[in-house]
Amino acid sequence: MKAEIVGLAFLAALSAAALSIPALSTPARADEPVCRDLMHDGRAFTVCTATAPADIRLFQTGPDGQPFGTFAAVDAALATSGTRLAFAMNGGMYHPDRRPVGLLVENGTELAPIVTREGPGNFGMLPNGVFCVAGGRFSVIESRAYAADPPGCQHASQSGPMLVIGGALHPRFLPDSDSRHIRNGVGVSADGNRVAFAISNERVTFHEFARLFRDGLGMPDALYFDGSISRLHAPGLGREDAGFPMGPIVGLVVPEG
Repeated sequence: MKAEIVGLAFLAALSAAALSIPALSTPARADEPVCRDLMHDGRAFTVCTATAPADIRLFQTGPDGQPFGTFAAVDAALATSGTRLAFAMNGGMYHPDRRPVGLLVENGTELAPIVTREGPGNFGMLPNGVFCVAGGRFSVIESRAYAADPPGCQHASQSGPMLVIGGALHPRFLPDSDSRHIRNGVGVSADGNRVAFAISNERVTFHEFARLFRDGLGMPDALYFDGSISRLHAPGLGREDAGFPMGPIVGLVVPEG
């Protein structure tokens, strides 16, 4: 199906959708970012947002050389430098041994290369993309565009499919799809100064999830991280999703205390 192009009708819908989203809740602490529960098109989500130059990082390799696997392990490592996770979620697809499926950059070091070929499953549903933190700004970049001109990310994670591409939903998303899962992903603003991490609190379609970013949050580019195993760490909401050890984790780091 043809990609949905943003026009005047979208702008009107965006304004209406924005009015339906509840106001941001008061952070629990002065340095606490805002995580909030919201409804969009009758579906329940939790969204955590941050503004540049927020310290968003990817976490894969623990002090023992093995994948961190859990939010608690990341927090324990951060505590040695007087910092902590303000929020975090699983940050990309991974193999059974928790190695990333695609590109992963952690602290400026590339741990896994970018994959540009089409393949099976959600990751290989092109176009897929890369979430990148570079120079204190955020971006979601289509994978082949990234490979052609790498932007020098300090942190990056490749996943797929793209949810929103330049204001258009992924061309393979169907409004009447019956494939529903718990899903999580990330979207960025057009100027690269704002980032939103979202997780569905009920089973949703790709189309519904992508519309949250585009129509509900005003993010022209967004990337799917994963489904079913999706988990969120949000201390400000008293939320700590449990489950099996994960691969890449993405989170916002703030000072402890």
